[in-house]
Amino acid sequence: MKGTERKDIKSGLHVKIVLKEDQRTGELTEGYVKDILTNSSHHPHGIKVRLETGEVGRVKEILEG
Repeated sequence: MKGTERKDIKSGLHVKIVLKEDQRTGELTEGYVKDILTNSSHHPHGIKVRLETGEVGRVKEILEG
C-alpha cells in the first residue's frame, strides 16, 4: 500500500520510507512509525514521518503487520 494518505498512517505501523539524502537513489529504509509529521490529509510524495530510530522521511510503502 502507498503512503500518500495520512489516514492510512498510524503510530507503530511497519513502513518503508525514503530519507531526504536517499531521494536521488530511491533507497528505502524500513522501520516503525513514531510520529506523523505531515499535517495535510494527502501528500503526493508520501506522508512525512519519524521512525522509532529517529530517522525522518516520506512513507513509500506500508508493510503488512
